Amino acid sequence: MVRSQFNLTNNQEESNKNSDHISNNEIIRPIWLSVSEAAKLGGVQTKTIRRAIQYNYVKYKIISNRYLIDFPTLITYLHTKTKLKNKFNQFGLGQYVDKWK
Repeated sequence: MVRSQFNLTNNQEESNKNSDHISNNEIIRPIWLSVSEAAKLGGVQTKTIRRAIQYNYVKYKIISNRYLIDFPTLITYLHTKTKLKNKFNQFGLGQYVDKWK
């Protein structure tokens, strides 16, 4: 099922099983989030996300006058300050994760 869904060959499946860490260079389809989605996943307000965009703390692109934020840089940003990290762990996606790599 996985092979047909993602068009994987046997070699690709084996390499995915053996890799413990995925770097940004290996990501085929990066996840881009809107400002409101990023705020909901982060457990913060949209104002916080827009401030991160303003000061280039997160990687983003603009499509049709909408900001799209790169998911890995968002997680990294939310772990930079204690207050953001606490909000992320209490109200955001972090409440569902026991331990981050």
